Amino acid sequence: MENPFKKASKETETQETKETEDIETQESAVEETVEETSEATQSEEETKDDTNPWQEKYEALNNQYLRLAADFDNYRKRQQAEREGLLKYGAENTVKQLIEVIDNFDRGAKALDGIDDLEKAKECFNMAYKNFNDVLGKIGLETIKAEGEEFDPNMHEAVMRTPTSETPENVIIAELQKGYKLGDKVLRPSLVNVATPEG
Repeated sequence: MENPFKKASKETETQETKETEDIETQESAVEETVEETSEATQSEEETKDDTNPWQEKYEALNNQYLRLAADFDNYRKRQQAEREGLLKYGAENTVKQLIEVIDNFDRGAKALDGIDDLEKAKECFNMAYKNFNDVLGKIGLETIKAEGEEFDPNMHEAVMRTPTSETPENVIIAELQKGYKLGDKVLRPSLVNVATPEG
């Protein structure tokens, strides 16, 4: 008669062997899956490195910066050239208008050669002087009003103060040298004598 425990023991061993084989198969399958997953992750990382969005943004911004820097450099060079042109030729229109005055002085000088009449000489001088003032007026030069005006330290320079009762205080009695302004800018203030109260 067979030992029933022996039979059960054999069945248990067979079952344990089978379970061990199953576990080993599962472990090898898991290892293969892990290896495949790690390879896939590596290939994804390599692909990501090839098309890194930060790298693309950096390159786009860098290109934009280089374009802006080049545009600014060109703008700076243009501004410099315009500034040099203004300094060199800014007075061109003024000088063109003053050439007319030189022509009138030349004509007056020729006319005075054969003239003994003082009145004729005065007439030539006055004509040239008027022409010169007209040209300066077209350019924008104005004479600063002084005599009889209220003293203005922005327009006038008081070089004398005369006590008087005939003229109100702080009013200009006499202009000693004309002053000029171009638009709103004073080129030279008028030199004046200003009234002060007596005593």
